Amino acid sequence: MKSFHVLSGGAAQALVESLRPTFERATGHRIEGSFGAVGTIRDKLLAGAPADLVILTSTLIANLERDGHVVFNSAKNIGKVETAIAVRRRDAAPAIGSADALRAALLDADEIHLPDPTSATAGIHFAKVLRELGIADRVASRLRAAPNGRTAMRALAASKSDRPIGCTQVTEILATPGLDLVAPLPPSCALRTTYTVAIGIRAQAANEAARFIAMLTSEPGREARSELGFV
Repeated sequence: MKSFHVLSGGAAQALVESLRPTFERATGHRIEGSFGAVGTIRDKLLAGAPADLVILTSTLIANLERDGHVVFNSAKNIGKVETAIAVRRRDAAPAIGSADALRAALLDADEIHLPDPTSATAGIHFAKVLRELGIADRVASRLRAAPNGRTAMRALAASKSDRPIGCTQVTEILATPGLDLVAPLPPSCALRTTYTVAIGIRAQAANEAARFIAMLTSEPGREARSELGFV
């Protein structure tokens, strides 16, 4: 099989994996995926990593298109993903329906798991939420940052502490065994991020990339995307 290189934010990993068997059978190309915080993935692309397909936030894809790193007019939106709170499956879900309730839940937690607050979409936003809630300094010693959302959620699921909690994007929570999705962040703290796919400017399999974009964004696939956390 020929290789098909995908550079993707972690929020879309489960979706890519769900389509892998069909795509590989239909094209004879094996997906070689690199998934992680969007800032890290962008930097890999700019450093010259092979990329037939790039999946990042709509803002980053627009910037990459402007600067000539993805094929002009190849971009299509996959869907939106909300940032949310998670707990271990055996733990009671805290109330987080308002900013005050979220503040109380975070102050009660003895560990707070999150993706990289400098390069991950959810991590950057959640760090801002902590500041806006006025508790960033109070919970700083409880923060457990990971390179990306999926790694953060695996750490939450494996935590041995008494009252851990986590925050990342819904798709990464749903893809992690042992966790329950509590709810998206309350309206005053909410983040809904659009993810967009485009063909890399140096793609070696541009035709296959266009085919995969059609699979990722098709109307018949909307229900499957919804089940994985896209809205």
